[in-house]
Amino acid sequence: MTLAARLAAGEVLALRAMVIHARRGGLHHAFRAQVDHVLLAPESCRPPPLMGHNRFNLIALHDSDHGGPRGAGTGARWARTQFATLGIPSAADQTVALLTQPRFLGFWFNPVSFWLLIEGDTLRAVIAEVNNTFGQRHSYLLAEPSLAPITAGTRLRARKVFHVSPFQDVAGEYVFAFALQRDRLAIRILHDLPGGGLDAALSGRFESLGPRRILASALRRPGGALRVIAKIYWHALRLKLKGAAYRSLPAPPDKDMSR
Repeated sequence: MTLAARLAAGEVLALRAMVIHARRGGLHHAFRAQVDHVLLAPESCRPPPLMGHNRFNLIALHDSDHGGPRGAGTGARWARTQFATLGIPSAADQTVALLTQPRFLGFWFNPVSFWLLIEGDTLRAVIAEVNNTFGQRHSYLLAEPSLAPITAGTRLRARKVFHVSPFQDVAGEYVFAFALQRDRLAIRILHDLPGGGLDAALSGRFESLGPRRILASALRRPGGALRVIAKIYWHALRLKLKGAAYRSLPAPPDKDMSR
């Protein structure tokens, strides 16, 4: 069964991802951490015990957390609308999937989630849904200009227009790379800036999500999304102590989506 078919049939996949984050340039700072993600098709998913969909549980996915304005999202319906603007023909073995960190005991925060348009085992288009710690969101719609499938060798570019870190300028561009396979996923994001920038990567193997895996993750990496935002503030403090210049929060982009 293809990856798209598994997701469309309701399966929820776990991705215990290794996340690597490195600042390039004169002020170097890097870290790595394991972060628990889920990959699912929100329109058809059948959450296992201990996971809720639009209801409270140990972990949960709420459609309002994704797809459109932050806190007022409409989930996969929004993503389908965005993908439709690209003109990619619909296919029988095609589904809209979401890679994200679920809520943990009701707490939600995601630095970036990815909407994936998957056809069989092939990636056709992506929406990178970026959130900052100031309550804002902006999304980047990514696809090959020719609408060709996205392979491990594909490089997708987007001009940075959204304030993410107070220690990085809103300038330059992102270069995205996605390597999707039936059993694993690797994502790399480069932020190119004169004299520096950022190199971030996420990779891991898919496994079927069940209550044992949810409990094991909660015990080994307690806090889920709360643990992630605590790490963000910890590394922000370390950057400040290293002498990184702080940038004030600029006005958000006029539009919620960039191409």
